[in-house]
Amino acid sequence: MRAALAEIVRRRRTPRLHVQTDTGTGPVVILVHGIASTAVTFRKVVPLLAPGHRVIAVDILGHGSSPAPPDCEYTLDDHVDALAATIRDLRLREPFVLVGHSLGSLIATRYAATHRRYARRGMKVARLLLVGPPIYLSPTDIGDPWVRARVTAYLRAYEFLRSNKDFTLANAAVLGRLLPKGILDLTAETWTPFVKSLEHCIESQTMVSDIASLRIPVDLIYGALDAFVAPGSLRVVERMRHVTTHRVEANDHIVRSRIARVLVRVIDGATDPVPAGDRAA
Repeated sequence: MRAALAEIVRRRRTPRLHVQTDTGTGPVVILVHGIASTAVTFRKVVPLLAPGHRVIAVDILGHGSSPAPPDCEYTLDDHVDALAATIRDLRLREPFVLVGHSLGSLIATRYAATHRRYARRGMKVARLLLVGPPIYLSPTDIGDPWVRARVTAYLRAYEFLRSNKDFTLANAAVLGRLLPKGILDLTAETWTPFVKSLEHCIESQTMVSDIASLRIPVDLIYGALDAFVAPGSLRVVERMRHVTTHRVEANDHIVRSRIARVLVRVIDGATDPVPAGDRAA
């Protein structure tokens, strides 16, 4: 009884995410953006999906218009708890498609893994789409020396960004002016959620084991020019039976038109044939 009451209190205290978009009717698709960004990430996706789906896009914890609790450590569990509380409040009736981009793909995967046997159908994931997933195995678990060196370089680069606030913010300001507002949202005000999410989620992750635990279709979608996808780091996941990979030519880490079109085709179950230039499997 005491444990049940404690769980109720914890759920009530868990912050709810800001729902930036809730539009359309039909099967539900929930969109979860990545680190140092907002739900604007999916600006190319929502208009394509809305005619046949109910499309819900949220700002993740500490980002955009969502709460940034002062005592939050922004662990993967913190992000997942906030997402789960928000989905619970939506009172969905059926399983839904869950899409995650960048850090959002880690959050979405962990949510799907921890809610596989949830009693409420409206809390379950029917299909998982991971866009630009930053999957990094621990270097000590990587046998290929070339892949190990590349992943080590990525992790050192992230540590450098965390340790050099002025450098990181200055470069983010320059890049932010070149992108649509909200795509790169890294300022002094959002610094803490950024560095803690980077350290506690991306640099230390459960992505591979979470994907392996799933029994639903999982689609990996990434741009051939994505600088955050470490070459060779996807191989372990790509070999899993329930995982399908979609490599989109001439696209970087941002959800541009080409990736948006592939993502929508996957959701609609019509990925083949895909026009040349959009995908090379």
